[in-house]
Amino acid sequence: MSDSQGPDVPGQETPGQDAKAAPTPAPSTTPAPGYADRSYRSRSGAAAGVLLLALTLWLCVDALVKGHGQTPWFALATLFLAVPLVTAFTLWPVVRANEDRLVVRNPFRTVTAPWKQVESLQAALSVELRADGRKYQVWAVPVSLRQRKRANRRSMISKGDASVISSRRGQDSRFAPGGPGLRSALSRSSAAASYGSADSAGPGVAWADRVVQELLELRARAVEEDRSGAEGAVAVAWTWWVVAPAVAGAVALIVLLAAG
Repeated sequence: MSDSQGPDVPGQETPGQDAKAAPTPAPSTTPAPGYADRSYRSRSGAAAGVLLLALTLWLCVDALVKGHGQTPWFALATLFLAVPLVTAFTLWPVVRANEDRLVVRNPFRTVTAPWKQVESLQAALSVELRADGRKYQVWAVPVSLRQRKRANRRSMISKGDASVISSRRGQDSRFAPGGPGLRSALSRSSAAASYGSADSAGPGVAWADRVVQELLELRARAVEEDRSGAEGAVAVAWTWWVVAPAVAGAVALIVLLAAG
């Protein structure tokens, strides 16, 4: 006769079956969510750099192909001098920021500053970074006084529209002059004004001022969270690929001019 089979008892193995241990859940190794790298550069400067590079290459290559005597040598020396300088001042500058550090790429130097070493960052006539007791210019974020004036004018207009709306709300809407069309337009202006005051990307803030505000927010966040990656020394590296060919081209031009 076959043995009767009863229900499995917890903690005991069933005859004829292999014991299988329950898998132990692995400890969570998911890192804490970080902040994506942000990069800032002047689009107008990059566009101007592309146009200048195209013009320089066109003129110099034409002189190399069709020139006679020392003209091809002058064109070659000009290429070595102009191309690195134009690239360095227009396409190369950029500002990169993440949760740990700020990287400022200038034409001739690259400054890497952990957030805890950043003392101040301000936009006056130009954007200036002060870190570890030294001051650095930020080439990638130019300050446009005309853009700042336009932004201030839009901000004042938006605030004026918002004050008109707030004064009208205290009156009976049945006797408010202007009709529904004007009231809806003023409502949209009021919404735009509130958006500009609440968000740094609003119409009342110039681009350079908005960039500085966002970078200062990242710095405050890194200091508040006391991140270990935000510590360290400020590193400054020279951009030798710009300096070396530019110096060689300048020396070649001087030699050619002296020989001519």
